[in-house]
Amino acid sequence: MDLSLAPHAIAMTAKEFQIWSKNFVTETLRASGVKKVVDGITAPIWAWGQRNAIYPLHFGIACCALEMAAASACRWDAERLGLIYRSSPRQCDVLLANGWISQKLRPSLRRLYEQMPEPKWVVAMGECAVSGGPWYDAYNVVQGLDTFIPVDIYIPGCPPRPEAMIDAFLMLNRKITAEQKGTFLD
Repeated sequence: MDLSLAPHAIAMTAKEFQIWSKNFVTETLRASGVKKVVDGITAPIWAWGQRNAIYPLHFGIACCALEMAAASACRWDAERLGLIYRSSPRQCDVLLANGWISQKLRPSLRRLYEQMPEPKWVVAMGECAVSGGPWYDAYNVVQGLDTFIPVDIYIPGCPPRPEAMIDAFLMLNRKITAEQKGTFLD
């Protein structure tokens, strides 16, 4: 490493040196074109891994949770698509919200969304999560998940069938493939 680029490198703290060295490596890779080549090669691999290993946070609130459970049963077998439910938001990349969302539940759901690592997606399942459902005008029911969390996929129905949930995750697979998130050293 060339210390002439940072005349005060000896006097840096460990954290300052870590930031400086990361910026130095990133700028060098960008200037040389290596980053662009590595991104071109690895972006499809990252997208393939992301779309074939989706870990939804199972957050069943109401009757749609039973349809979600049925989609994982042997008849529909959602695991063949790589859908494996996790209990911790820190291990998930999809927030699958189903059922009505009360005003009291909204901060907790927002906190779960913020604890999920990037990249992350949100699926609103059922009329209650999409627009409040039969409790549309109720004072204590949120009028849709997208009022406080960005939603990627909507699954209409009351309750939606397991085939609709599987179709939504196939749509999410196509969306992940098109986005190709995940680049080298970003």
